[in-house]
Amino acid sequence: MTPIQIHLSKDPLLAKVISQIVLPEVNSSEDVYYSLLESIVSQQLSVKVADVIFGRFLGLFDGGYPDAQKLIGLDTEAMRGVGLSYQKAGYMKNVAEFFVNENLMAKNWDEIPDDELIEYLSQIKGVGKWTVQMILMFTLHRQDIMPIDDLGIQQGMMRIYGIEKDKSLKNNMLDIAKQWQPYRSVACRYIWRWKDTM
Repeated sequence: MTPIQIHLSKDPLLAKVISQIVLPEVNSSEDVYYSLLESIVSQQLSVKVADVIFGRFLGLFDGGYPDAQKLIGLDTEAMRGVGLSYQKAGYMKNVAEFFVNENLMAKNWDEIPDDELIEYLSQIKGVGKWTVQMILMFTLHRQDIMPIDDLGIQQGMMRIYGIEKDKSLKNNMLDIAKQWQPYRSVACRYIWRWKDTM
């Protein structure tokens, strides 16, 4: 077992989950801008459909990378033509404008704490707290994110810990997760994987 697995296995119920699950490697470019665009496309779509649409979107750019300046100037109808809604096209342009205006393309994100980064990027219209938390977990590899609004984590913890879906659910989740610190992201990845395979 790794040191992280040993730490998380101090929680006997999570230890059972860990014993049943092998986590896949997280492959990531650490490109926050790109990941935000991809996450907007994937909202409310299956992974397969989102991948097709995002692939077509990338095809609108020379070299297959959505340069922010070019995205800002891109005709919305061209974005509609690859399967994006007007709303998503607008949100993606919002991301590009924010990154250009704030000069973020070469930003060193490591120096910004989790909570500050959530607040900062959530300013972008179309980017919510949950989206930024996913970026922190899967793009920036932050180890201690607890996405209590995620339906999969809620359902998984309700099953594992026998907690109820009532007004105290999120507080109960946070209380349980205290013992996982500073590796709550990893614990959540185990819970997602467990829920998907059970």
